[in-house]
Amino acid sequence: MPSNDGKSLITVRRAVGADASTLAELGAATFTETFAEANTPEDFAAYMAASFSEAVQRAELEDPNVIVFLAERDAEAVGYIMVREGRTPSCVAAEEALEIARLYTRKSTLGTGVGATLMQHALAEAAGRGKDAVWLGVWEHNARAIRFYEQWDFHPAGTQPFLLGTDLQTDLVMVRRIARES
Repeated sequence: MPSNDGKSLITVRRAVGADASTLAELGAATFTETFAEANTPEDFAAYMAASFSEAVQRAELEDPNVIVFLAERDAEAVGYIMVREGRTPSCVAAEEALEIARLYTRKSTLGTGVGATLMQHALAEAAGRGKDAVWLGVWEHNARAIRFYEQWDFHPAGTQPFLLGTDLQTDLVMVRRIARES
């Protein structure tokens, strides 16, 4: 589904197994741009090795509980959003919730509509599945991301641990209600 931000067209499609290498590169690049400087090289390298290989991305794409939407602009992968069915933290007061496990965009595209377009796809997916909420974890020190989620009506609900290498960090758990269609 295309979206136009006034610059160039953003297209979004569901990622498939053949996109594993693209997601590995995109995930590693965006995670590095955002978090490398705030973590020790050893912890960062350990997390990257465990999280962004092509094999890990392929396994995630093959998981029936995971959907990844890939955003492209001018034939270049510029971001993706991963939604996942599964365990919901106890602080999320919702009967049926869908997790936004990742929302990554290239630094060069921040503020150009890529994140908003991907968020729209995730919210539509949640509504289409009859969910009453979406939730996500965001590093407590990632102020830019927290502001973005607040603009989308996400509200803090609690915290959860996040292990980056050997560094135990804290993620805010944020929740947004979804209006159920009747």
